[in-house]
Amino acid sequence: MKLSILFLILTLSTAFPQEDMTGRIDSLLAKYDKPDGPGAGVYISFRGDVILKEGLGYGNLEDKLKISPSTNFRLASVTKQFTATAVLQLISNDKLSLETKLTEIFPEFPSYGKEISVYQLLTHTSGLIDYEDLIHDTVTIQVKDKDVLTLMLSTDSTYFEPGTNWRYSNTAYSLLALMTERLSGLSFPDYLQKFIFYPLEMDKTIAFVEGTNEVRERAFGYSKLGEIWVRTDQSLTSAVLGDGGIYSSINDLIKWEKSFREFTLLSKELLNLATSEKFLKDGSVINYGFGWHIKKLGNYEVIYHTGSTRGFRNIIYRIPELELVIILLTNRDEGEEASSEDLADQITGILLNSGSK
Repeated sequence: MKLSILFLILTLSTAFPQEDMTGRIDSLLAKYDKPDGPGAGVYISFRGDVILKEGLGYGNLEDKLKISPSTNFRLASVTKQFTATAVLQLISNDKLSLETKLTEIFPEFPSYGKEISVYQLLTHTSGLIDYEDLIHDTVTIQVKDKDVLTLMLSTDSTYFEPGTNWRYSNTAYSLLALMTERLSGLSFPDYLQKFIFYPLEMDKTIAFVEGTNEVRERAFGYSKLGEIWVRTDQSLTSAVLGDGGIYSSINDLIKWEKSFREFTLLSKELLNLATSEKFLKDGSVINYGFGWHIKKLGNYEVIYHTGSTRGFRNIIYRIPELELVIILLTNRDEGEEASSEDLADQITGILLNSGSK
């Protein structure tokens, strides 16, 4: 939805009746609730009230297994907020700082890594080459985080001088996961389990490693081929963990979101730092924190992140001032990544004009 149209929604003077609000939201989500298609896990809360917590459609079309709030989806780039949290925990424990340079953790890294800081990795201002573009056409085995580092060792430049521009970087978050491993002495999945998932009782959430752990109650990803849904669950880069390898459910992500309000894993200071706009070297503002996008919707600040990969489209969307939380996990690669954000914007518009308390 265009912002100008959304602004009109947000400034309407007449509130919709409560039942109309529910019907309008159901209408937006109807495409996920088909008897023969992949669907979604949905959670919406607003001003202390749970508006919706539901599974729609199927997580496994072949076995006709329906989606529920406990169904686990591949989070794709929603993973980045977990990776950022791990790094901020290491900072709080004096294992590194925002100014630590790449070559301090990876001495083998090309010399230009001396100019790239943890801050720049977290904010997508490092200028690192996209590892996806470095994978040779003949590669058929899934790439892992350690392979990303190997690929980067063959590079000798960046897209731009670090800190002078913003360019979304999966490479950066893969390296942050490897950094977590080197500094903690744990594998990235084990670190997440010990210091994030276990403390929050996110019992079914994992960083998935084929042959090592298992995704329980798993939603598989699908793509539309003509009128038929075809399973397209994995890609060549699906095994890279730091930028997109976590599987989680609505039930567990509710616990994750609650941790932001209770400062369970990070101090208030660090969490505020993670969810505030950052700056380039010339002072220009970028609408990204550490693992979170930041934007304005009317007069409200939205903190969110989408996740898009083969077979999945997801978003966690928050307006703390309104106690508004929208979590949408889908196992279909229908629509561009921004379509999840557009849908969350539309739901927000309906809620703000619903007449809710």
